[in-house]
Amino acid sequence: MGIFIGTDEAGYGPNLGPLVITVSVWEVPGDPREFDFFAALSDTVSQDSPKNSGRLHVADSKAVYSPGKGITSLETSVLALTRLLDWKPSSFRQLCGALSRHLANATPLSGDPWYEGADLDLPQKTDTTSVESGATSLLNACLAAGIKLREVRSEIVSPERFNELCESHGNKAAALSRTTLSLIRSVWDPDSAEATLIVGDKHGGRNRYDDLIDDQLDGQMIFRLGEGKERSTYRVGSTELRFQMRAESHLPVAVSSMFCKYVRELAMELFNQFWQQHLPSLKPTKGYPLDAKRFRKDIAKKQQELGISDRVLWRNR
Repeated sequence: MGIFIGTDEAGYGPNLGPLVITVSVWEVPGDPREFDFFAALSDTVSQDSPKNSGRLHVADSKAVYSPGKGITSLETSVLALTRLLDWKPSSFRQLCGALSRHLANATPLSGDPWYEGADLDLPQKTDTTSVESGATSLLNACLAAGIKLREVRSEIVSPERFNELCESHGNKAAALSRTTLSLIRSVWDPDSAEATLIVGDKHGGRNRYDDLIDDQLDGQMIFRLGEGKERSTYRVGSTELRFQMRAESHLPVAVSSMFCKYVRELAMELFNQFWQQHLPSLKPTKGYPLDAKRFRKDIAKKQQELGISDRVLWRNR
C-alpha cells in the first residue's frame, strides 16, 4: 500500500470570513505516484459536471461550485465523502468538530459573535437520499479499487487568528505556507517506510519549500528533486512532496479543495445571517476585497454599537 496526501485552501484572498485549509489522506494499492484515482473511480466520480449520470462531481471547488450553480453538487459530494470516514454530520458544527478533532480543545468557531449559538442543519440544499446513494456507490468503488480514505483534517482560521499568523510570520503568504505544512505534518510520518506522495498547490510565486519542510522535521534529510514555476519537488525518506500548478487535477487535492469551499460557504452563510438579523436590508457578501469594503461601510455603525472590534471582523492582509 501507498499513501497519497492532498492539501488545498479556500478563502486566502478575502478580507472577511475564515481561511480554511484541508488535508485528505488516502491509502492506495502500489506506488501513489503512479495511481490514477479518476480512472479507478470513473464509474462513480467525474471531474466534469455529471448531469443526470448519477456520478459525484469531484474537481477543483471552483469547477464544482459557483454562486450561479449553487451549492447542491458540492454539498452532495462532500457529504458523500464524509460517509467514507463513517461520519454523518447533521449540522455545520458537527462537521467542523469532526474536521478539527485532531486539535487539542478544538473550538474552531469560538470567539466570533456570528457563530455564538448559531448553527446550520445539514444537508442544506441536497437531499439525504442523494448523499447516501452517492456514498454507497463511492464506498463500493473504493473497495473494488483498493482505495481507502484514511483521514480528512482542516484548519479553520478566523480573521483574528489570521491577523496573528501574519504578524508572527511576517506576511500572509508565509502564514499560509507554514500553517499548511503544519497541518500536513499532523497526518504525515516522515519516518514511515510506506511510499507516500504529498501534493499541494504552489503558494503564490514561491518556488522553494525546503525551508518550510525542514521546520516540520526532526532532523530528516531533505533532497531537492527540482524547483521551478510549474512544480517544486522534494524527497524525505520514502516520501515525495510536490508543490505544483493545477494540483487539483489529483483527486485527493480536489477533495481537500471541496471540503474547504463547503466549510467556508457555510461559515459565510452564518456570518451574513448574523448581520442581517441586525440590518435586515443588508446585502450579503462573500468577503472578497471590493465587496468587503462595501459591506464594512454598510455595517460600520452597527458594528460600533455591538462593540465588535475590527481585529475580530477584518483581515488586515
